[in-house]
Amino acid sequence: MKNSIMFYAIQDEYIKKVRCITHELEMQRNSKPTYFTHTFGCQQNESDTEKINGMLSDMGFKQTDIREEADVIIYNTCAVREHAEQRVFGTIGSLVGLKRERPSVVVGFCGCMMQRQEVSEELRKKYKHVNLVFGTHALGRFPENLYKALTTKERIFDVEETKEKIIEDIPVKRGNDFKAWVSVMYGCNNFCSYCIVPYVRGRERSRDPQRIIDEVESLVKDGYKDITLLGQNVNSFCSDSDSDWNFSKLLRRLNEIDGDFRIRFMTSHPKDATKELIDTIADCDKVCKHLHLPFQSGSNRVLELMNRRYTREKYKALVEYAKSKIPNLVLTSDVIVGFPTETDEDFEQTMSLVDEIGFQGLYTFIYSIRKGTPAAQMEQIDDKIKHERFDRLCELQTKKAFEFNEKFIGKTVRVLVEGYTGEDKSNQTGRTDGNIIVNFPDCGAAPGTFKDVLIEKALNWAIFGQAIN
Repeated sequence: MKNSIMFYAIQDEYIKKVRCITHELEMQRNSKPTYFTHTFGCQQNESDTEKINGMLSDMGFKQTDIREEADVIIYNTCAVREHAEQRVFGTIGSLVGLKRERPSVVVGFCGCMMQRQEVSEELRKKYKHVNLVFGTHALGRFPENLYKALTTKERIFDVEETKEKIIEDIPVKRGNDFKAWVSVMYGCNNFCSYCIVPYVRGRERSRDPQRIIDEVESLVKDGYKDITLLGQNVNSFCSDSDSDWNFSKLLRRLNEIDGDFRIRFMTSHPKDATKELIDTIADCDKVCKHLHLPFQSGSNRVLELMNRRYTREKYKALVEYAKSKIPNLVLTSDVIVGFPTETDEDFEQTMSLVDEIGFQGLYTFIYSIRKGTPAAQMEQIDDKIKHERFDRLCELQTKKAFEFNEKFIGKTVRVLVEGYTGEDKSNQTGRTDGNIIVNFPDCGAAPGTFKDVLIEKALNWAIFGQAIN
């Protein structure tokens, strides 16, 4: 597969130029110039921010958690929901005073929200203190754009959608020592009627499978224990090429890598989820027995309006097959409440699906209008009705989650220790293979190691027990 180009072949010149600037600043101050980054949004955004951090580190900057002291400030934004955009605009406004006090600081915004033309134009016209704006398609040009922002008085906007191939070898500064994101593909072809993602992330592009295998092998050698494969729809991996690879084949190949580690993935679209995928999860010991499979609505009428391209019956049949093949399966999902024209009957069908399947976790969302999507033109539901339905669904899911977690009482689960809880750090926390939170008294296990825990108590959001020596 020839679907990638090398990062340094294009950007190395600009990295060296910025490094000269940071070196000069370091000599003047006797300390490295610093950068601050913050992420709004999903795991893919988190992964992109890790690449931005890697590039900034390569260019001679040191990371700081104090925004007011940073020489470069970058916010990676999300466009999925209106509330996220409101938070971003609030953040933009909060930077006016900082920019006035320190005119030399580079203020930048990037990501999905910036890929929307109306947003980038608003920043161009109304927010003169923002120096650098770039979209999802310009991530690989960050060193070039930052160099221009540092050396000219021009404001840099790089938000045009391009059809460039995937850029490999972008340096990564990971935010965790034992958990890692690995993108396997970018973009989305599904065009669900409520979703802005295909418009800001572009069409599907899959990475070369061997590049993914090499990256995971390297992570395992470096001691990473929990590796999550990312894509807007991982089930369509390599469908954009003439390759004989698919996602199941990739999972099986990654499962062959030597080492004690876990493989997770998200997100999985039901229309492309197959029995082959379920069989692969069941067969592969390193692939977590956790399936996040967003159903969004239990009503076939609403699913058709959403352009989801599956039915309630197909979804249930797939789940039943998965439960039969993977007895210890942990199933989680997404659901939208108050989609345009949703009736009481439609909502009751969603409630009944949640009750019948028994999800361990449910990410519930009140429908949010996204301008530019077909659903924005449909008949909208009254906000009061949306919130009433949302509250009912959350109440039901709290009950179902508790019932699911209660089944672990008296059982021993293997936990990847993540850290401590509480100010006194008297308790440790981690997650099971099924991504369920486990809390237990401090047993001295180091974060990033596995520990067996005997479960004694359950709540809807976590299970509790004692570590076994």
